[in-house]
Amino acid sequence: MNNQQHRRQQLYELLGELPDRKRPVQSKVVGTEKGEKYILEKLVLDLNGIEPVPAYFVCPPDELEPRPTILYNHAHSGDYVQGKDELLEGQSALQKPPYAEVLTAMGYNVLCIDHWGFGERRGRTESEIFKEMLWQGQVMWGMMVFDSLRALDYLISRPDVDGSRLGTLGLSMGSTMAWWVAALDTRIKVCVDICCLTDFHALIESRGLDGHGIYYYVPGLLKHFTTAQINELIAPRAHLSLAGNYDLLTPPAGLDRIDQHLRQVYQEYGAPEAWKLLRYNIGHFETAAMRAEIISFLQRWL
Repeated sequence: MNNQQHRRQQLYELLGELPDRKRPVQSKVVGTEKGEKYILEKLVLDLNGIEPVPAYFVCPPDELEPRPTILYNHAHSGDYVQGKDELLEGQSALQKPPYAEVLTAMGYNVLCIDHWGFGERRGRTESEIFKEMLWQGQVMWGMMVFDSLRALDYLISRPDVDGSRLGTLGLSMGSTMAWWVAALDTRIKVCVDICCLTDFHALIESRGLDGHGIYYYVPGLLKHFTTAQINELIAPRAHLSLAGNYDLLTPPAGLDRIDQHLRQVYQEYGAPEAWKLLRYNIGHFETAAMRAEIISFLQRWL
């Protein structure tokens, strides 16, 4: 095991007592809608053996397959109702059209799951879920990341998915999920995070901890990892990060530190062009310029 593999395993072990990764993933199609722009499969997945995970899988309407595929991670935004519907409907912090339309028009399949407490998994508060999991030795963020990793297992089982061309993308909480999943799973070839590459220490220094929900916090994490050290586990794979200089969730001093560290890491790998941090004088949302950069980056690397 090389050092990067060791560190990846160390990061995974910080995520609490997780279900069995080897347990087979089960899936059921509960509805299919064929539209002009894409085909929508409504799924229920068994990813964790504890509760079912509703999901959407969208694909282009043509017959070409297998295709490159994106694991899309929905945001938090304090909206526990929307969940995976963000993929189809978008939201106020994102550009139009929604990513289901954009990504399928580019020839990609896309999967988005409801995370714990969101969408069709709502009914208990985030705080309630966190507290119960804590009693069980579980970490809410760990259980959320686990579901995303198992979602990748599901994707590579599909004949219409090119398992060698997987990417992940998201805004806010979905951004954080993107870089955690890419760090932990080398099957991800391209990571795009929008407005949440947060340096943990800078967040403490700026007194911004309450900007993130309780789901976000992993016991003991800072004893072993900085944000930059988690993200270096993605190298040398392609990684685009987009941030707002006025975004309170991503303090500028922290972005400086992460960028400096990752520039050096990617340079040492001989892949300096595969890491790109773009910063805008905005807050916590996606602009048209950011959307254009994301499309261009995916076209190049996936």
